Amino acid sequence: MLAALMLAAALLPIDPAKPDWRTPFERGDGNTTATYAECLAYYRQLDAAYPEISLREAGPTDSGQPLHEVVVSLDGDTDPASLRRKNRRVVFIQNGIHPGEPEGIDASMMLVRDYVQKKELRRQLENVTLVVVPVYNVDGMLNRNRTTRVNQNGPLEYGFRGNARNYDLNRDYIKQNSRNARSFAALFQRWLPEVFVETHTSNGADYQYTMTLIATQKDKLHPALSQYLQKRLLPALYQGMEKRQWPMVPYVDFDGPTPESGLVGFLETPRYSTGYAALFNTIGFMPETHMLKAYPPRVQSTYALLDEVIRFVHRDADALGAARAEADRQLLSQSEFPLQWQLYKDAVDEVQFRGYEARTRPSEVSGQPRQYYDRNAPFTRPVKYYNTYRPTLTVRRAAAYLIPQAWQEVIERLELNGVRLQRLRQDATLTVEAQYIEDFQTSPRPFEGHYLHSQVKLRPQSQQLTFHAGDYVAVLDQPAARYLVETLEPQGPDSFFAWGLFDSILQQKEHYSPYVFEDLAAEVLRQQPALRQELEARQKADAAFAKDGAAQLEWVFRRSEYSEPSYRRYPVVRLQELGQLSLSAE
Repeated sequence: MLAALMLAAALLPIDPAKPDWRTPFERGDGNTTATYAECLAYYRQLDAAYPEISLREAGPTDSGQPLHEVVVSLDGDTDPASLRRKNRRVVFIQNGIHPGEPEGIDASMMLVRDYVQKKELRRQLENVTLVVVPVYNVDGMLNRNRTTRVNQNGPLEYGFRGNARNYDLNRDYIKQNSRNARSFAALFQRWLPEVFVETHTSNGADYQYTMTLIATQKDKLHPALSQYLQKRLLPALYQGMEKRQWPMVPYVDFDGPTPESGLVGFLETPRYSTGYAALFNTIGFMPETHMLKAYPPRVQSTYALLDEVIRFVHRDADALGAARAEADRQLLSQSEFPLQWQLYKDAVDEVQFRGYEARTRPSEVSGQPRQYYDRNAPFTRPVKYYNTYRPTLTVRRAAAYLIPQAWQEVIERLELNGVRLQRLRQDATLTVEAQYIEDFQTSPRPFEGHYLHSQVKLRPQSQQLTFHAGDYVAVLDQPAARYLVETLEPQGPDSFFAWGLFDSILQQKEHYSPYVFEDLAAEVLRQQPALRQELEARQKADAAFAKDGAAQLEWVFRRSEYSEPSYRRYPVVRLQELGQLSLSAE
């Protein structure tokens, strides 16, 4: 009894004279989430009452309302550089990227309050700074409704997935079309957290778990951090949640008609939050609560997971810092960078999965068989878990990339994402590795405002090209090296080329009238016997080509001096050495 009384006393508010600190969720009926105005008002009250809490604007969003950050720091220090000197670890929590999935919004309001009001929780912040974005998709949260999450069990009202420009912000971390994403990038680069958590709600199958978890894909994370994640951090989170009676399982994305067919690890390219964070050696998590569970347990399990993350980072701060520092150190000398990945199904783990039997019955709509999950038939059984990915394409490290100043849209993104740039002091003719876009596929329908390119084939060529004073050079000897590779190598799945930022190079600007060029083409072949032999060999090998006069004329044109040298030449070139470049800092 004495121990229980002492524990209760330790958890009493430090300042009991304060008014009712319950959140809108806690004051409601269990099926209520805070509005945007209520959320900000609550954080403003916390900011006014507690010097450990600072609410600040953090840049614009497409809604016209600012993004906000909440910093919780025991000594009131909110300067990232100062806190790094104090050897603090940073846990960065972002909520409301999909405001129809609002558990993190409500859980974080309670968490921030409790971490300053409860003595036992305050201790976790002795070596940890907590950064919270209360609502990332402000636009969507203001677009409140009760129908768009048709599969979800509460709350009664919530926000909308798309932002004010109808972007899904969890596909915008690289292309950064939204002001939300650009504000986030600047904020993330200021903090460069050790751990990043973005809260979500799942869709899909029915099962017993309230909480599922996406962690940074282990093979895409730097090996030093991957080992740390697999051996220390993830086991601690799973064990901690089990003790709190919130058992977890990896995010339920499965290989066949039901989860029993095998779970598949999520491949997070840099368009997603955790994929973006991994480019800067930050461990990322996307907790996904189950849509069919009632709203209160979804909020409570989210609170529990966020608390477990902070507690672990507090306990293991030195080891986490050492793993991060080793990853940063090795990145500076990394010689090969994977760009494309494929699931390797020969490597398989096993998880004990708590599900429900899948059955079928006639549909009341169509009369055809429909699937349902029978909650009267729960089971626990081993399920295969495929979570090993292997690179299918790697690129060797260049010394630097040279980006002509004409491509300001690209330059702005590089600067926003922490890339250190230098500029040519004077015009220079340089030997560079240029790359021509030989072939690519383009999606037939728009995806997040773009017609995405894929299956890019390149033809590298060493060339002497002239660049101008003011053109930009990004050396790879910097912490943003992996970001540079992923965005500037055209074959990257989320490269700037893939997202269409260089599409103007794909259109030829000058051409020919065939009846005029016929005579020039004949002269080209007379003057270049080797080219004539190559053409004749192609004619013999390809019957369709041999019958197509226009194709043969085009073939000669492409290999003549009359063809545009810049057509399909990717404008960002690779430098293998910096040589005697005269550079100035940006």
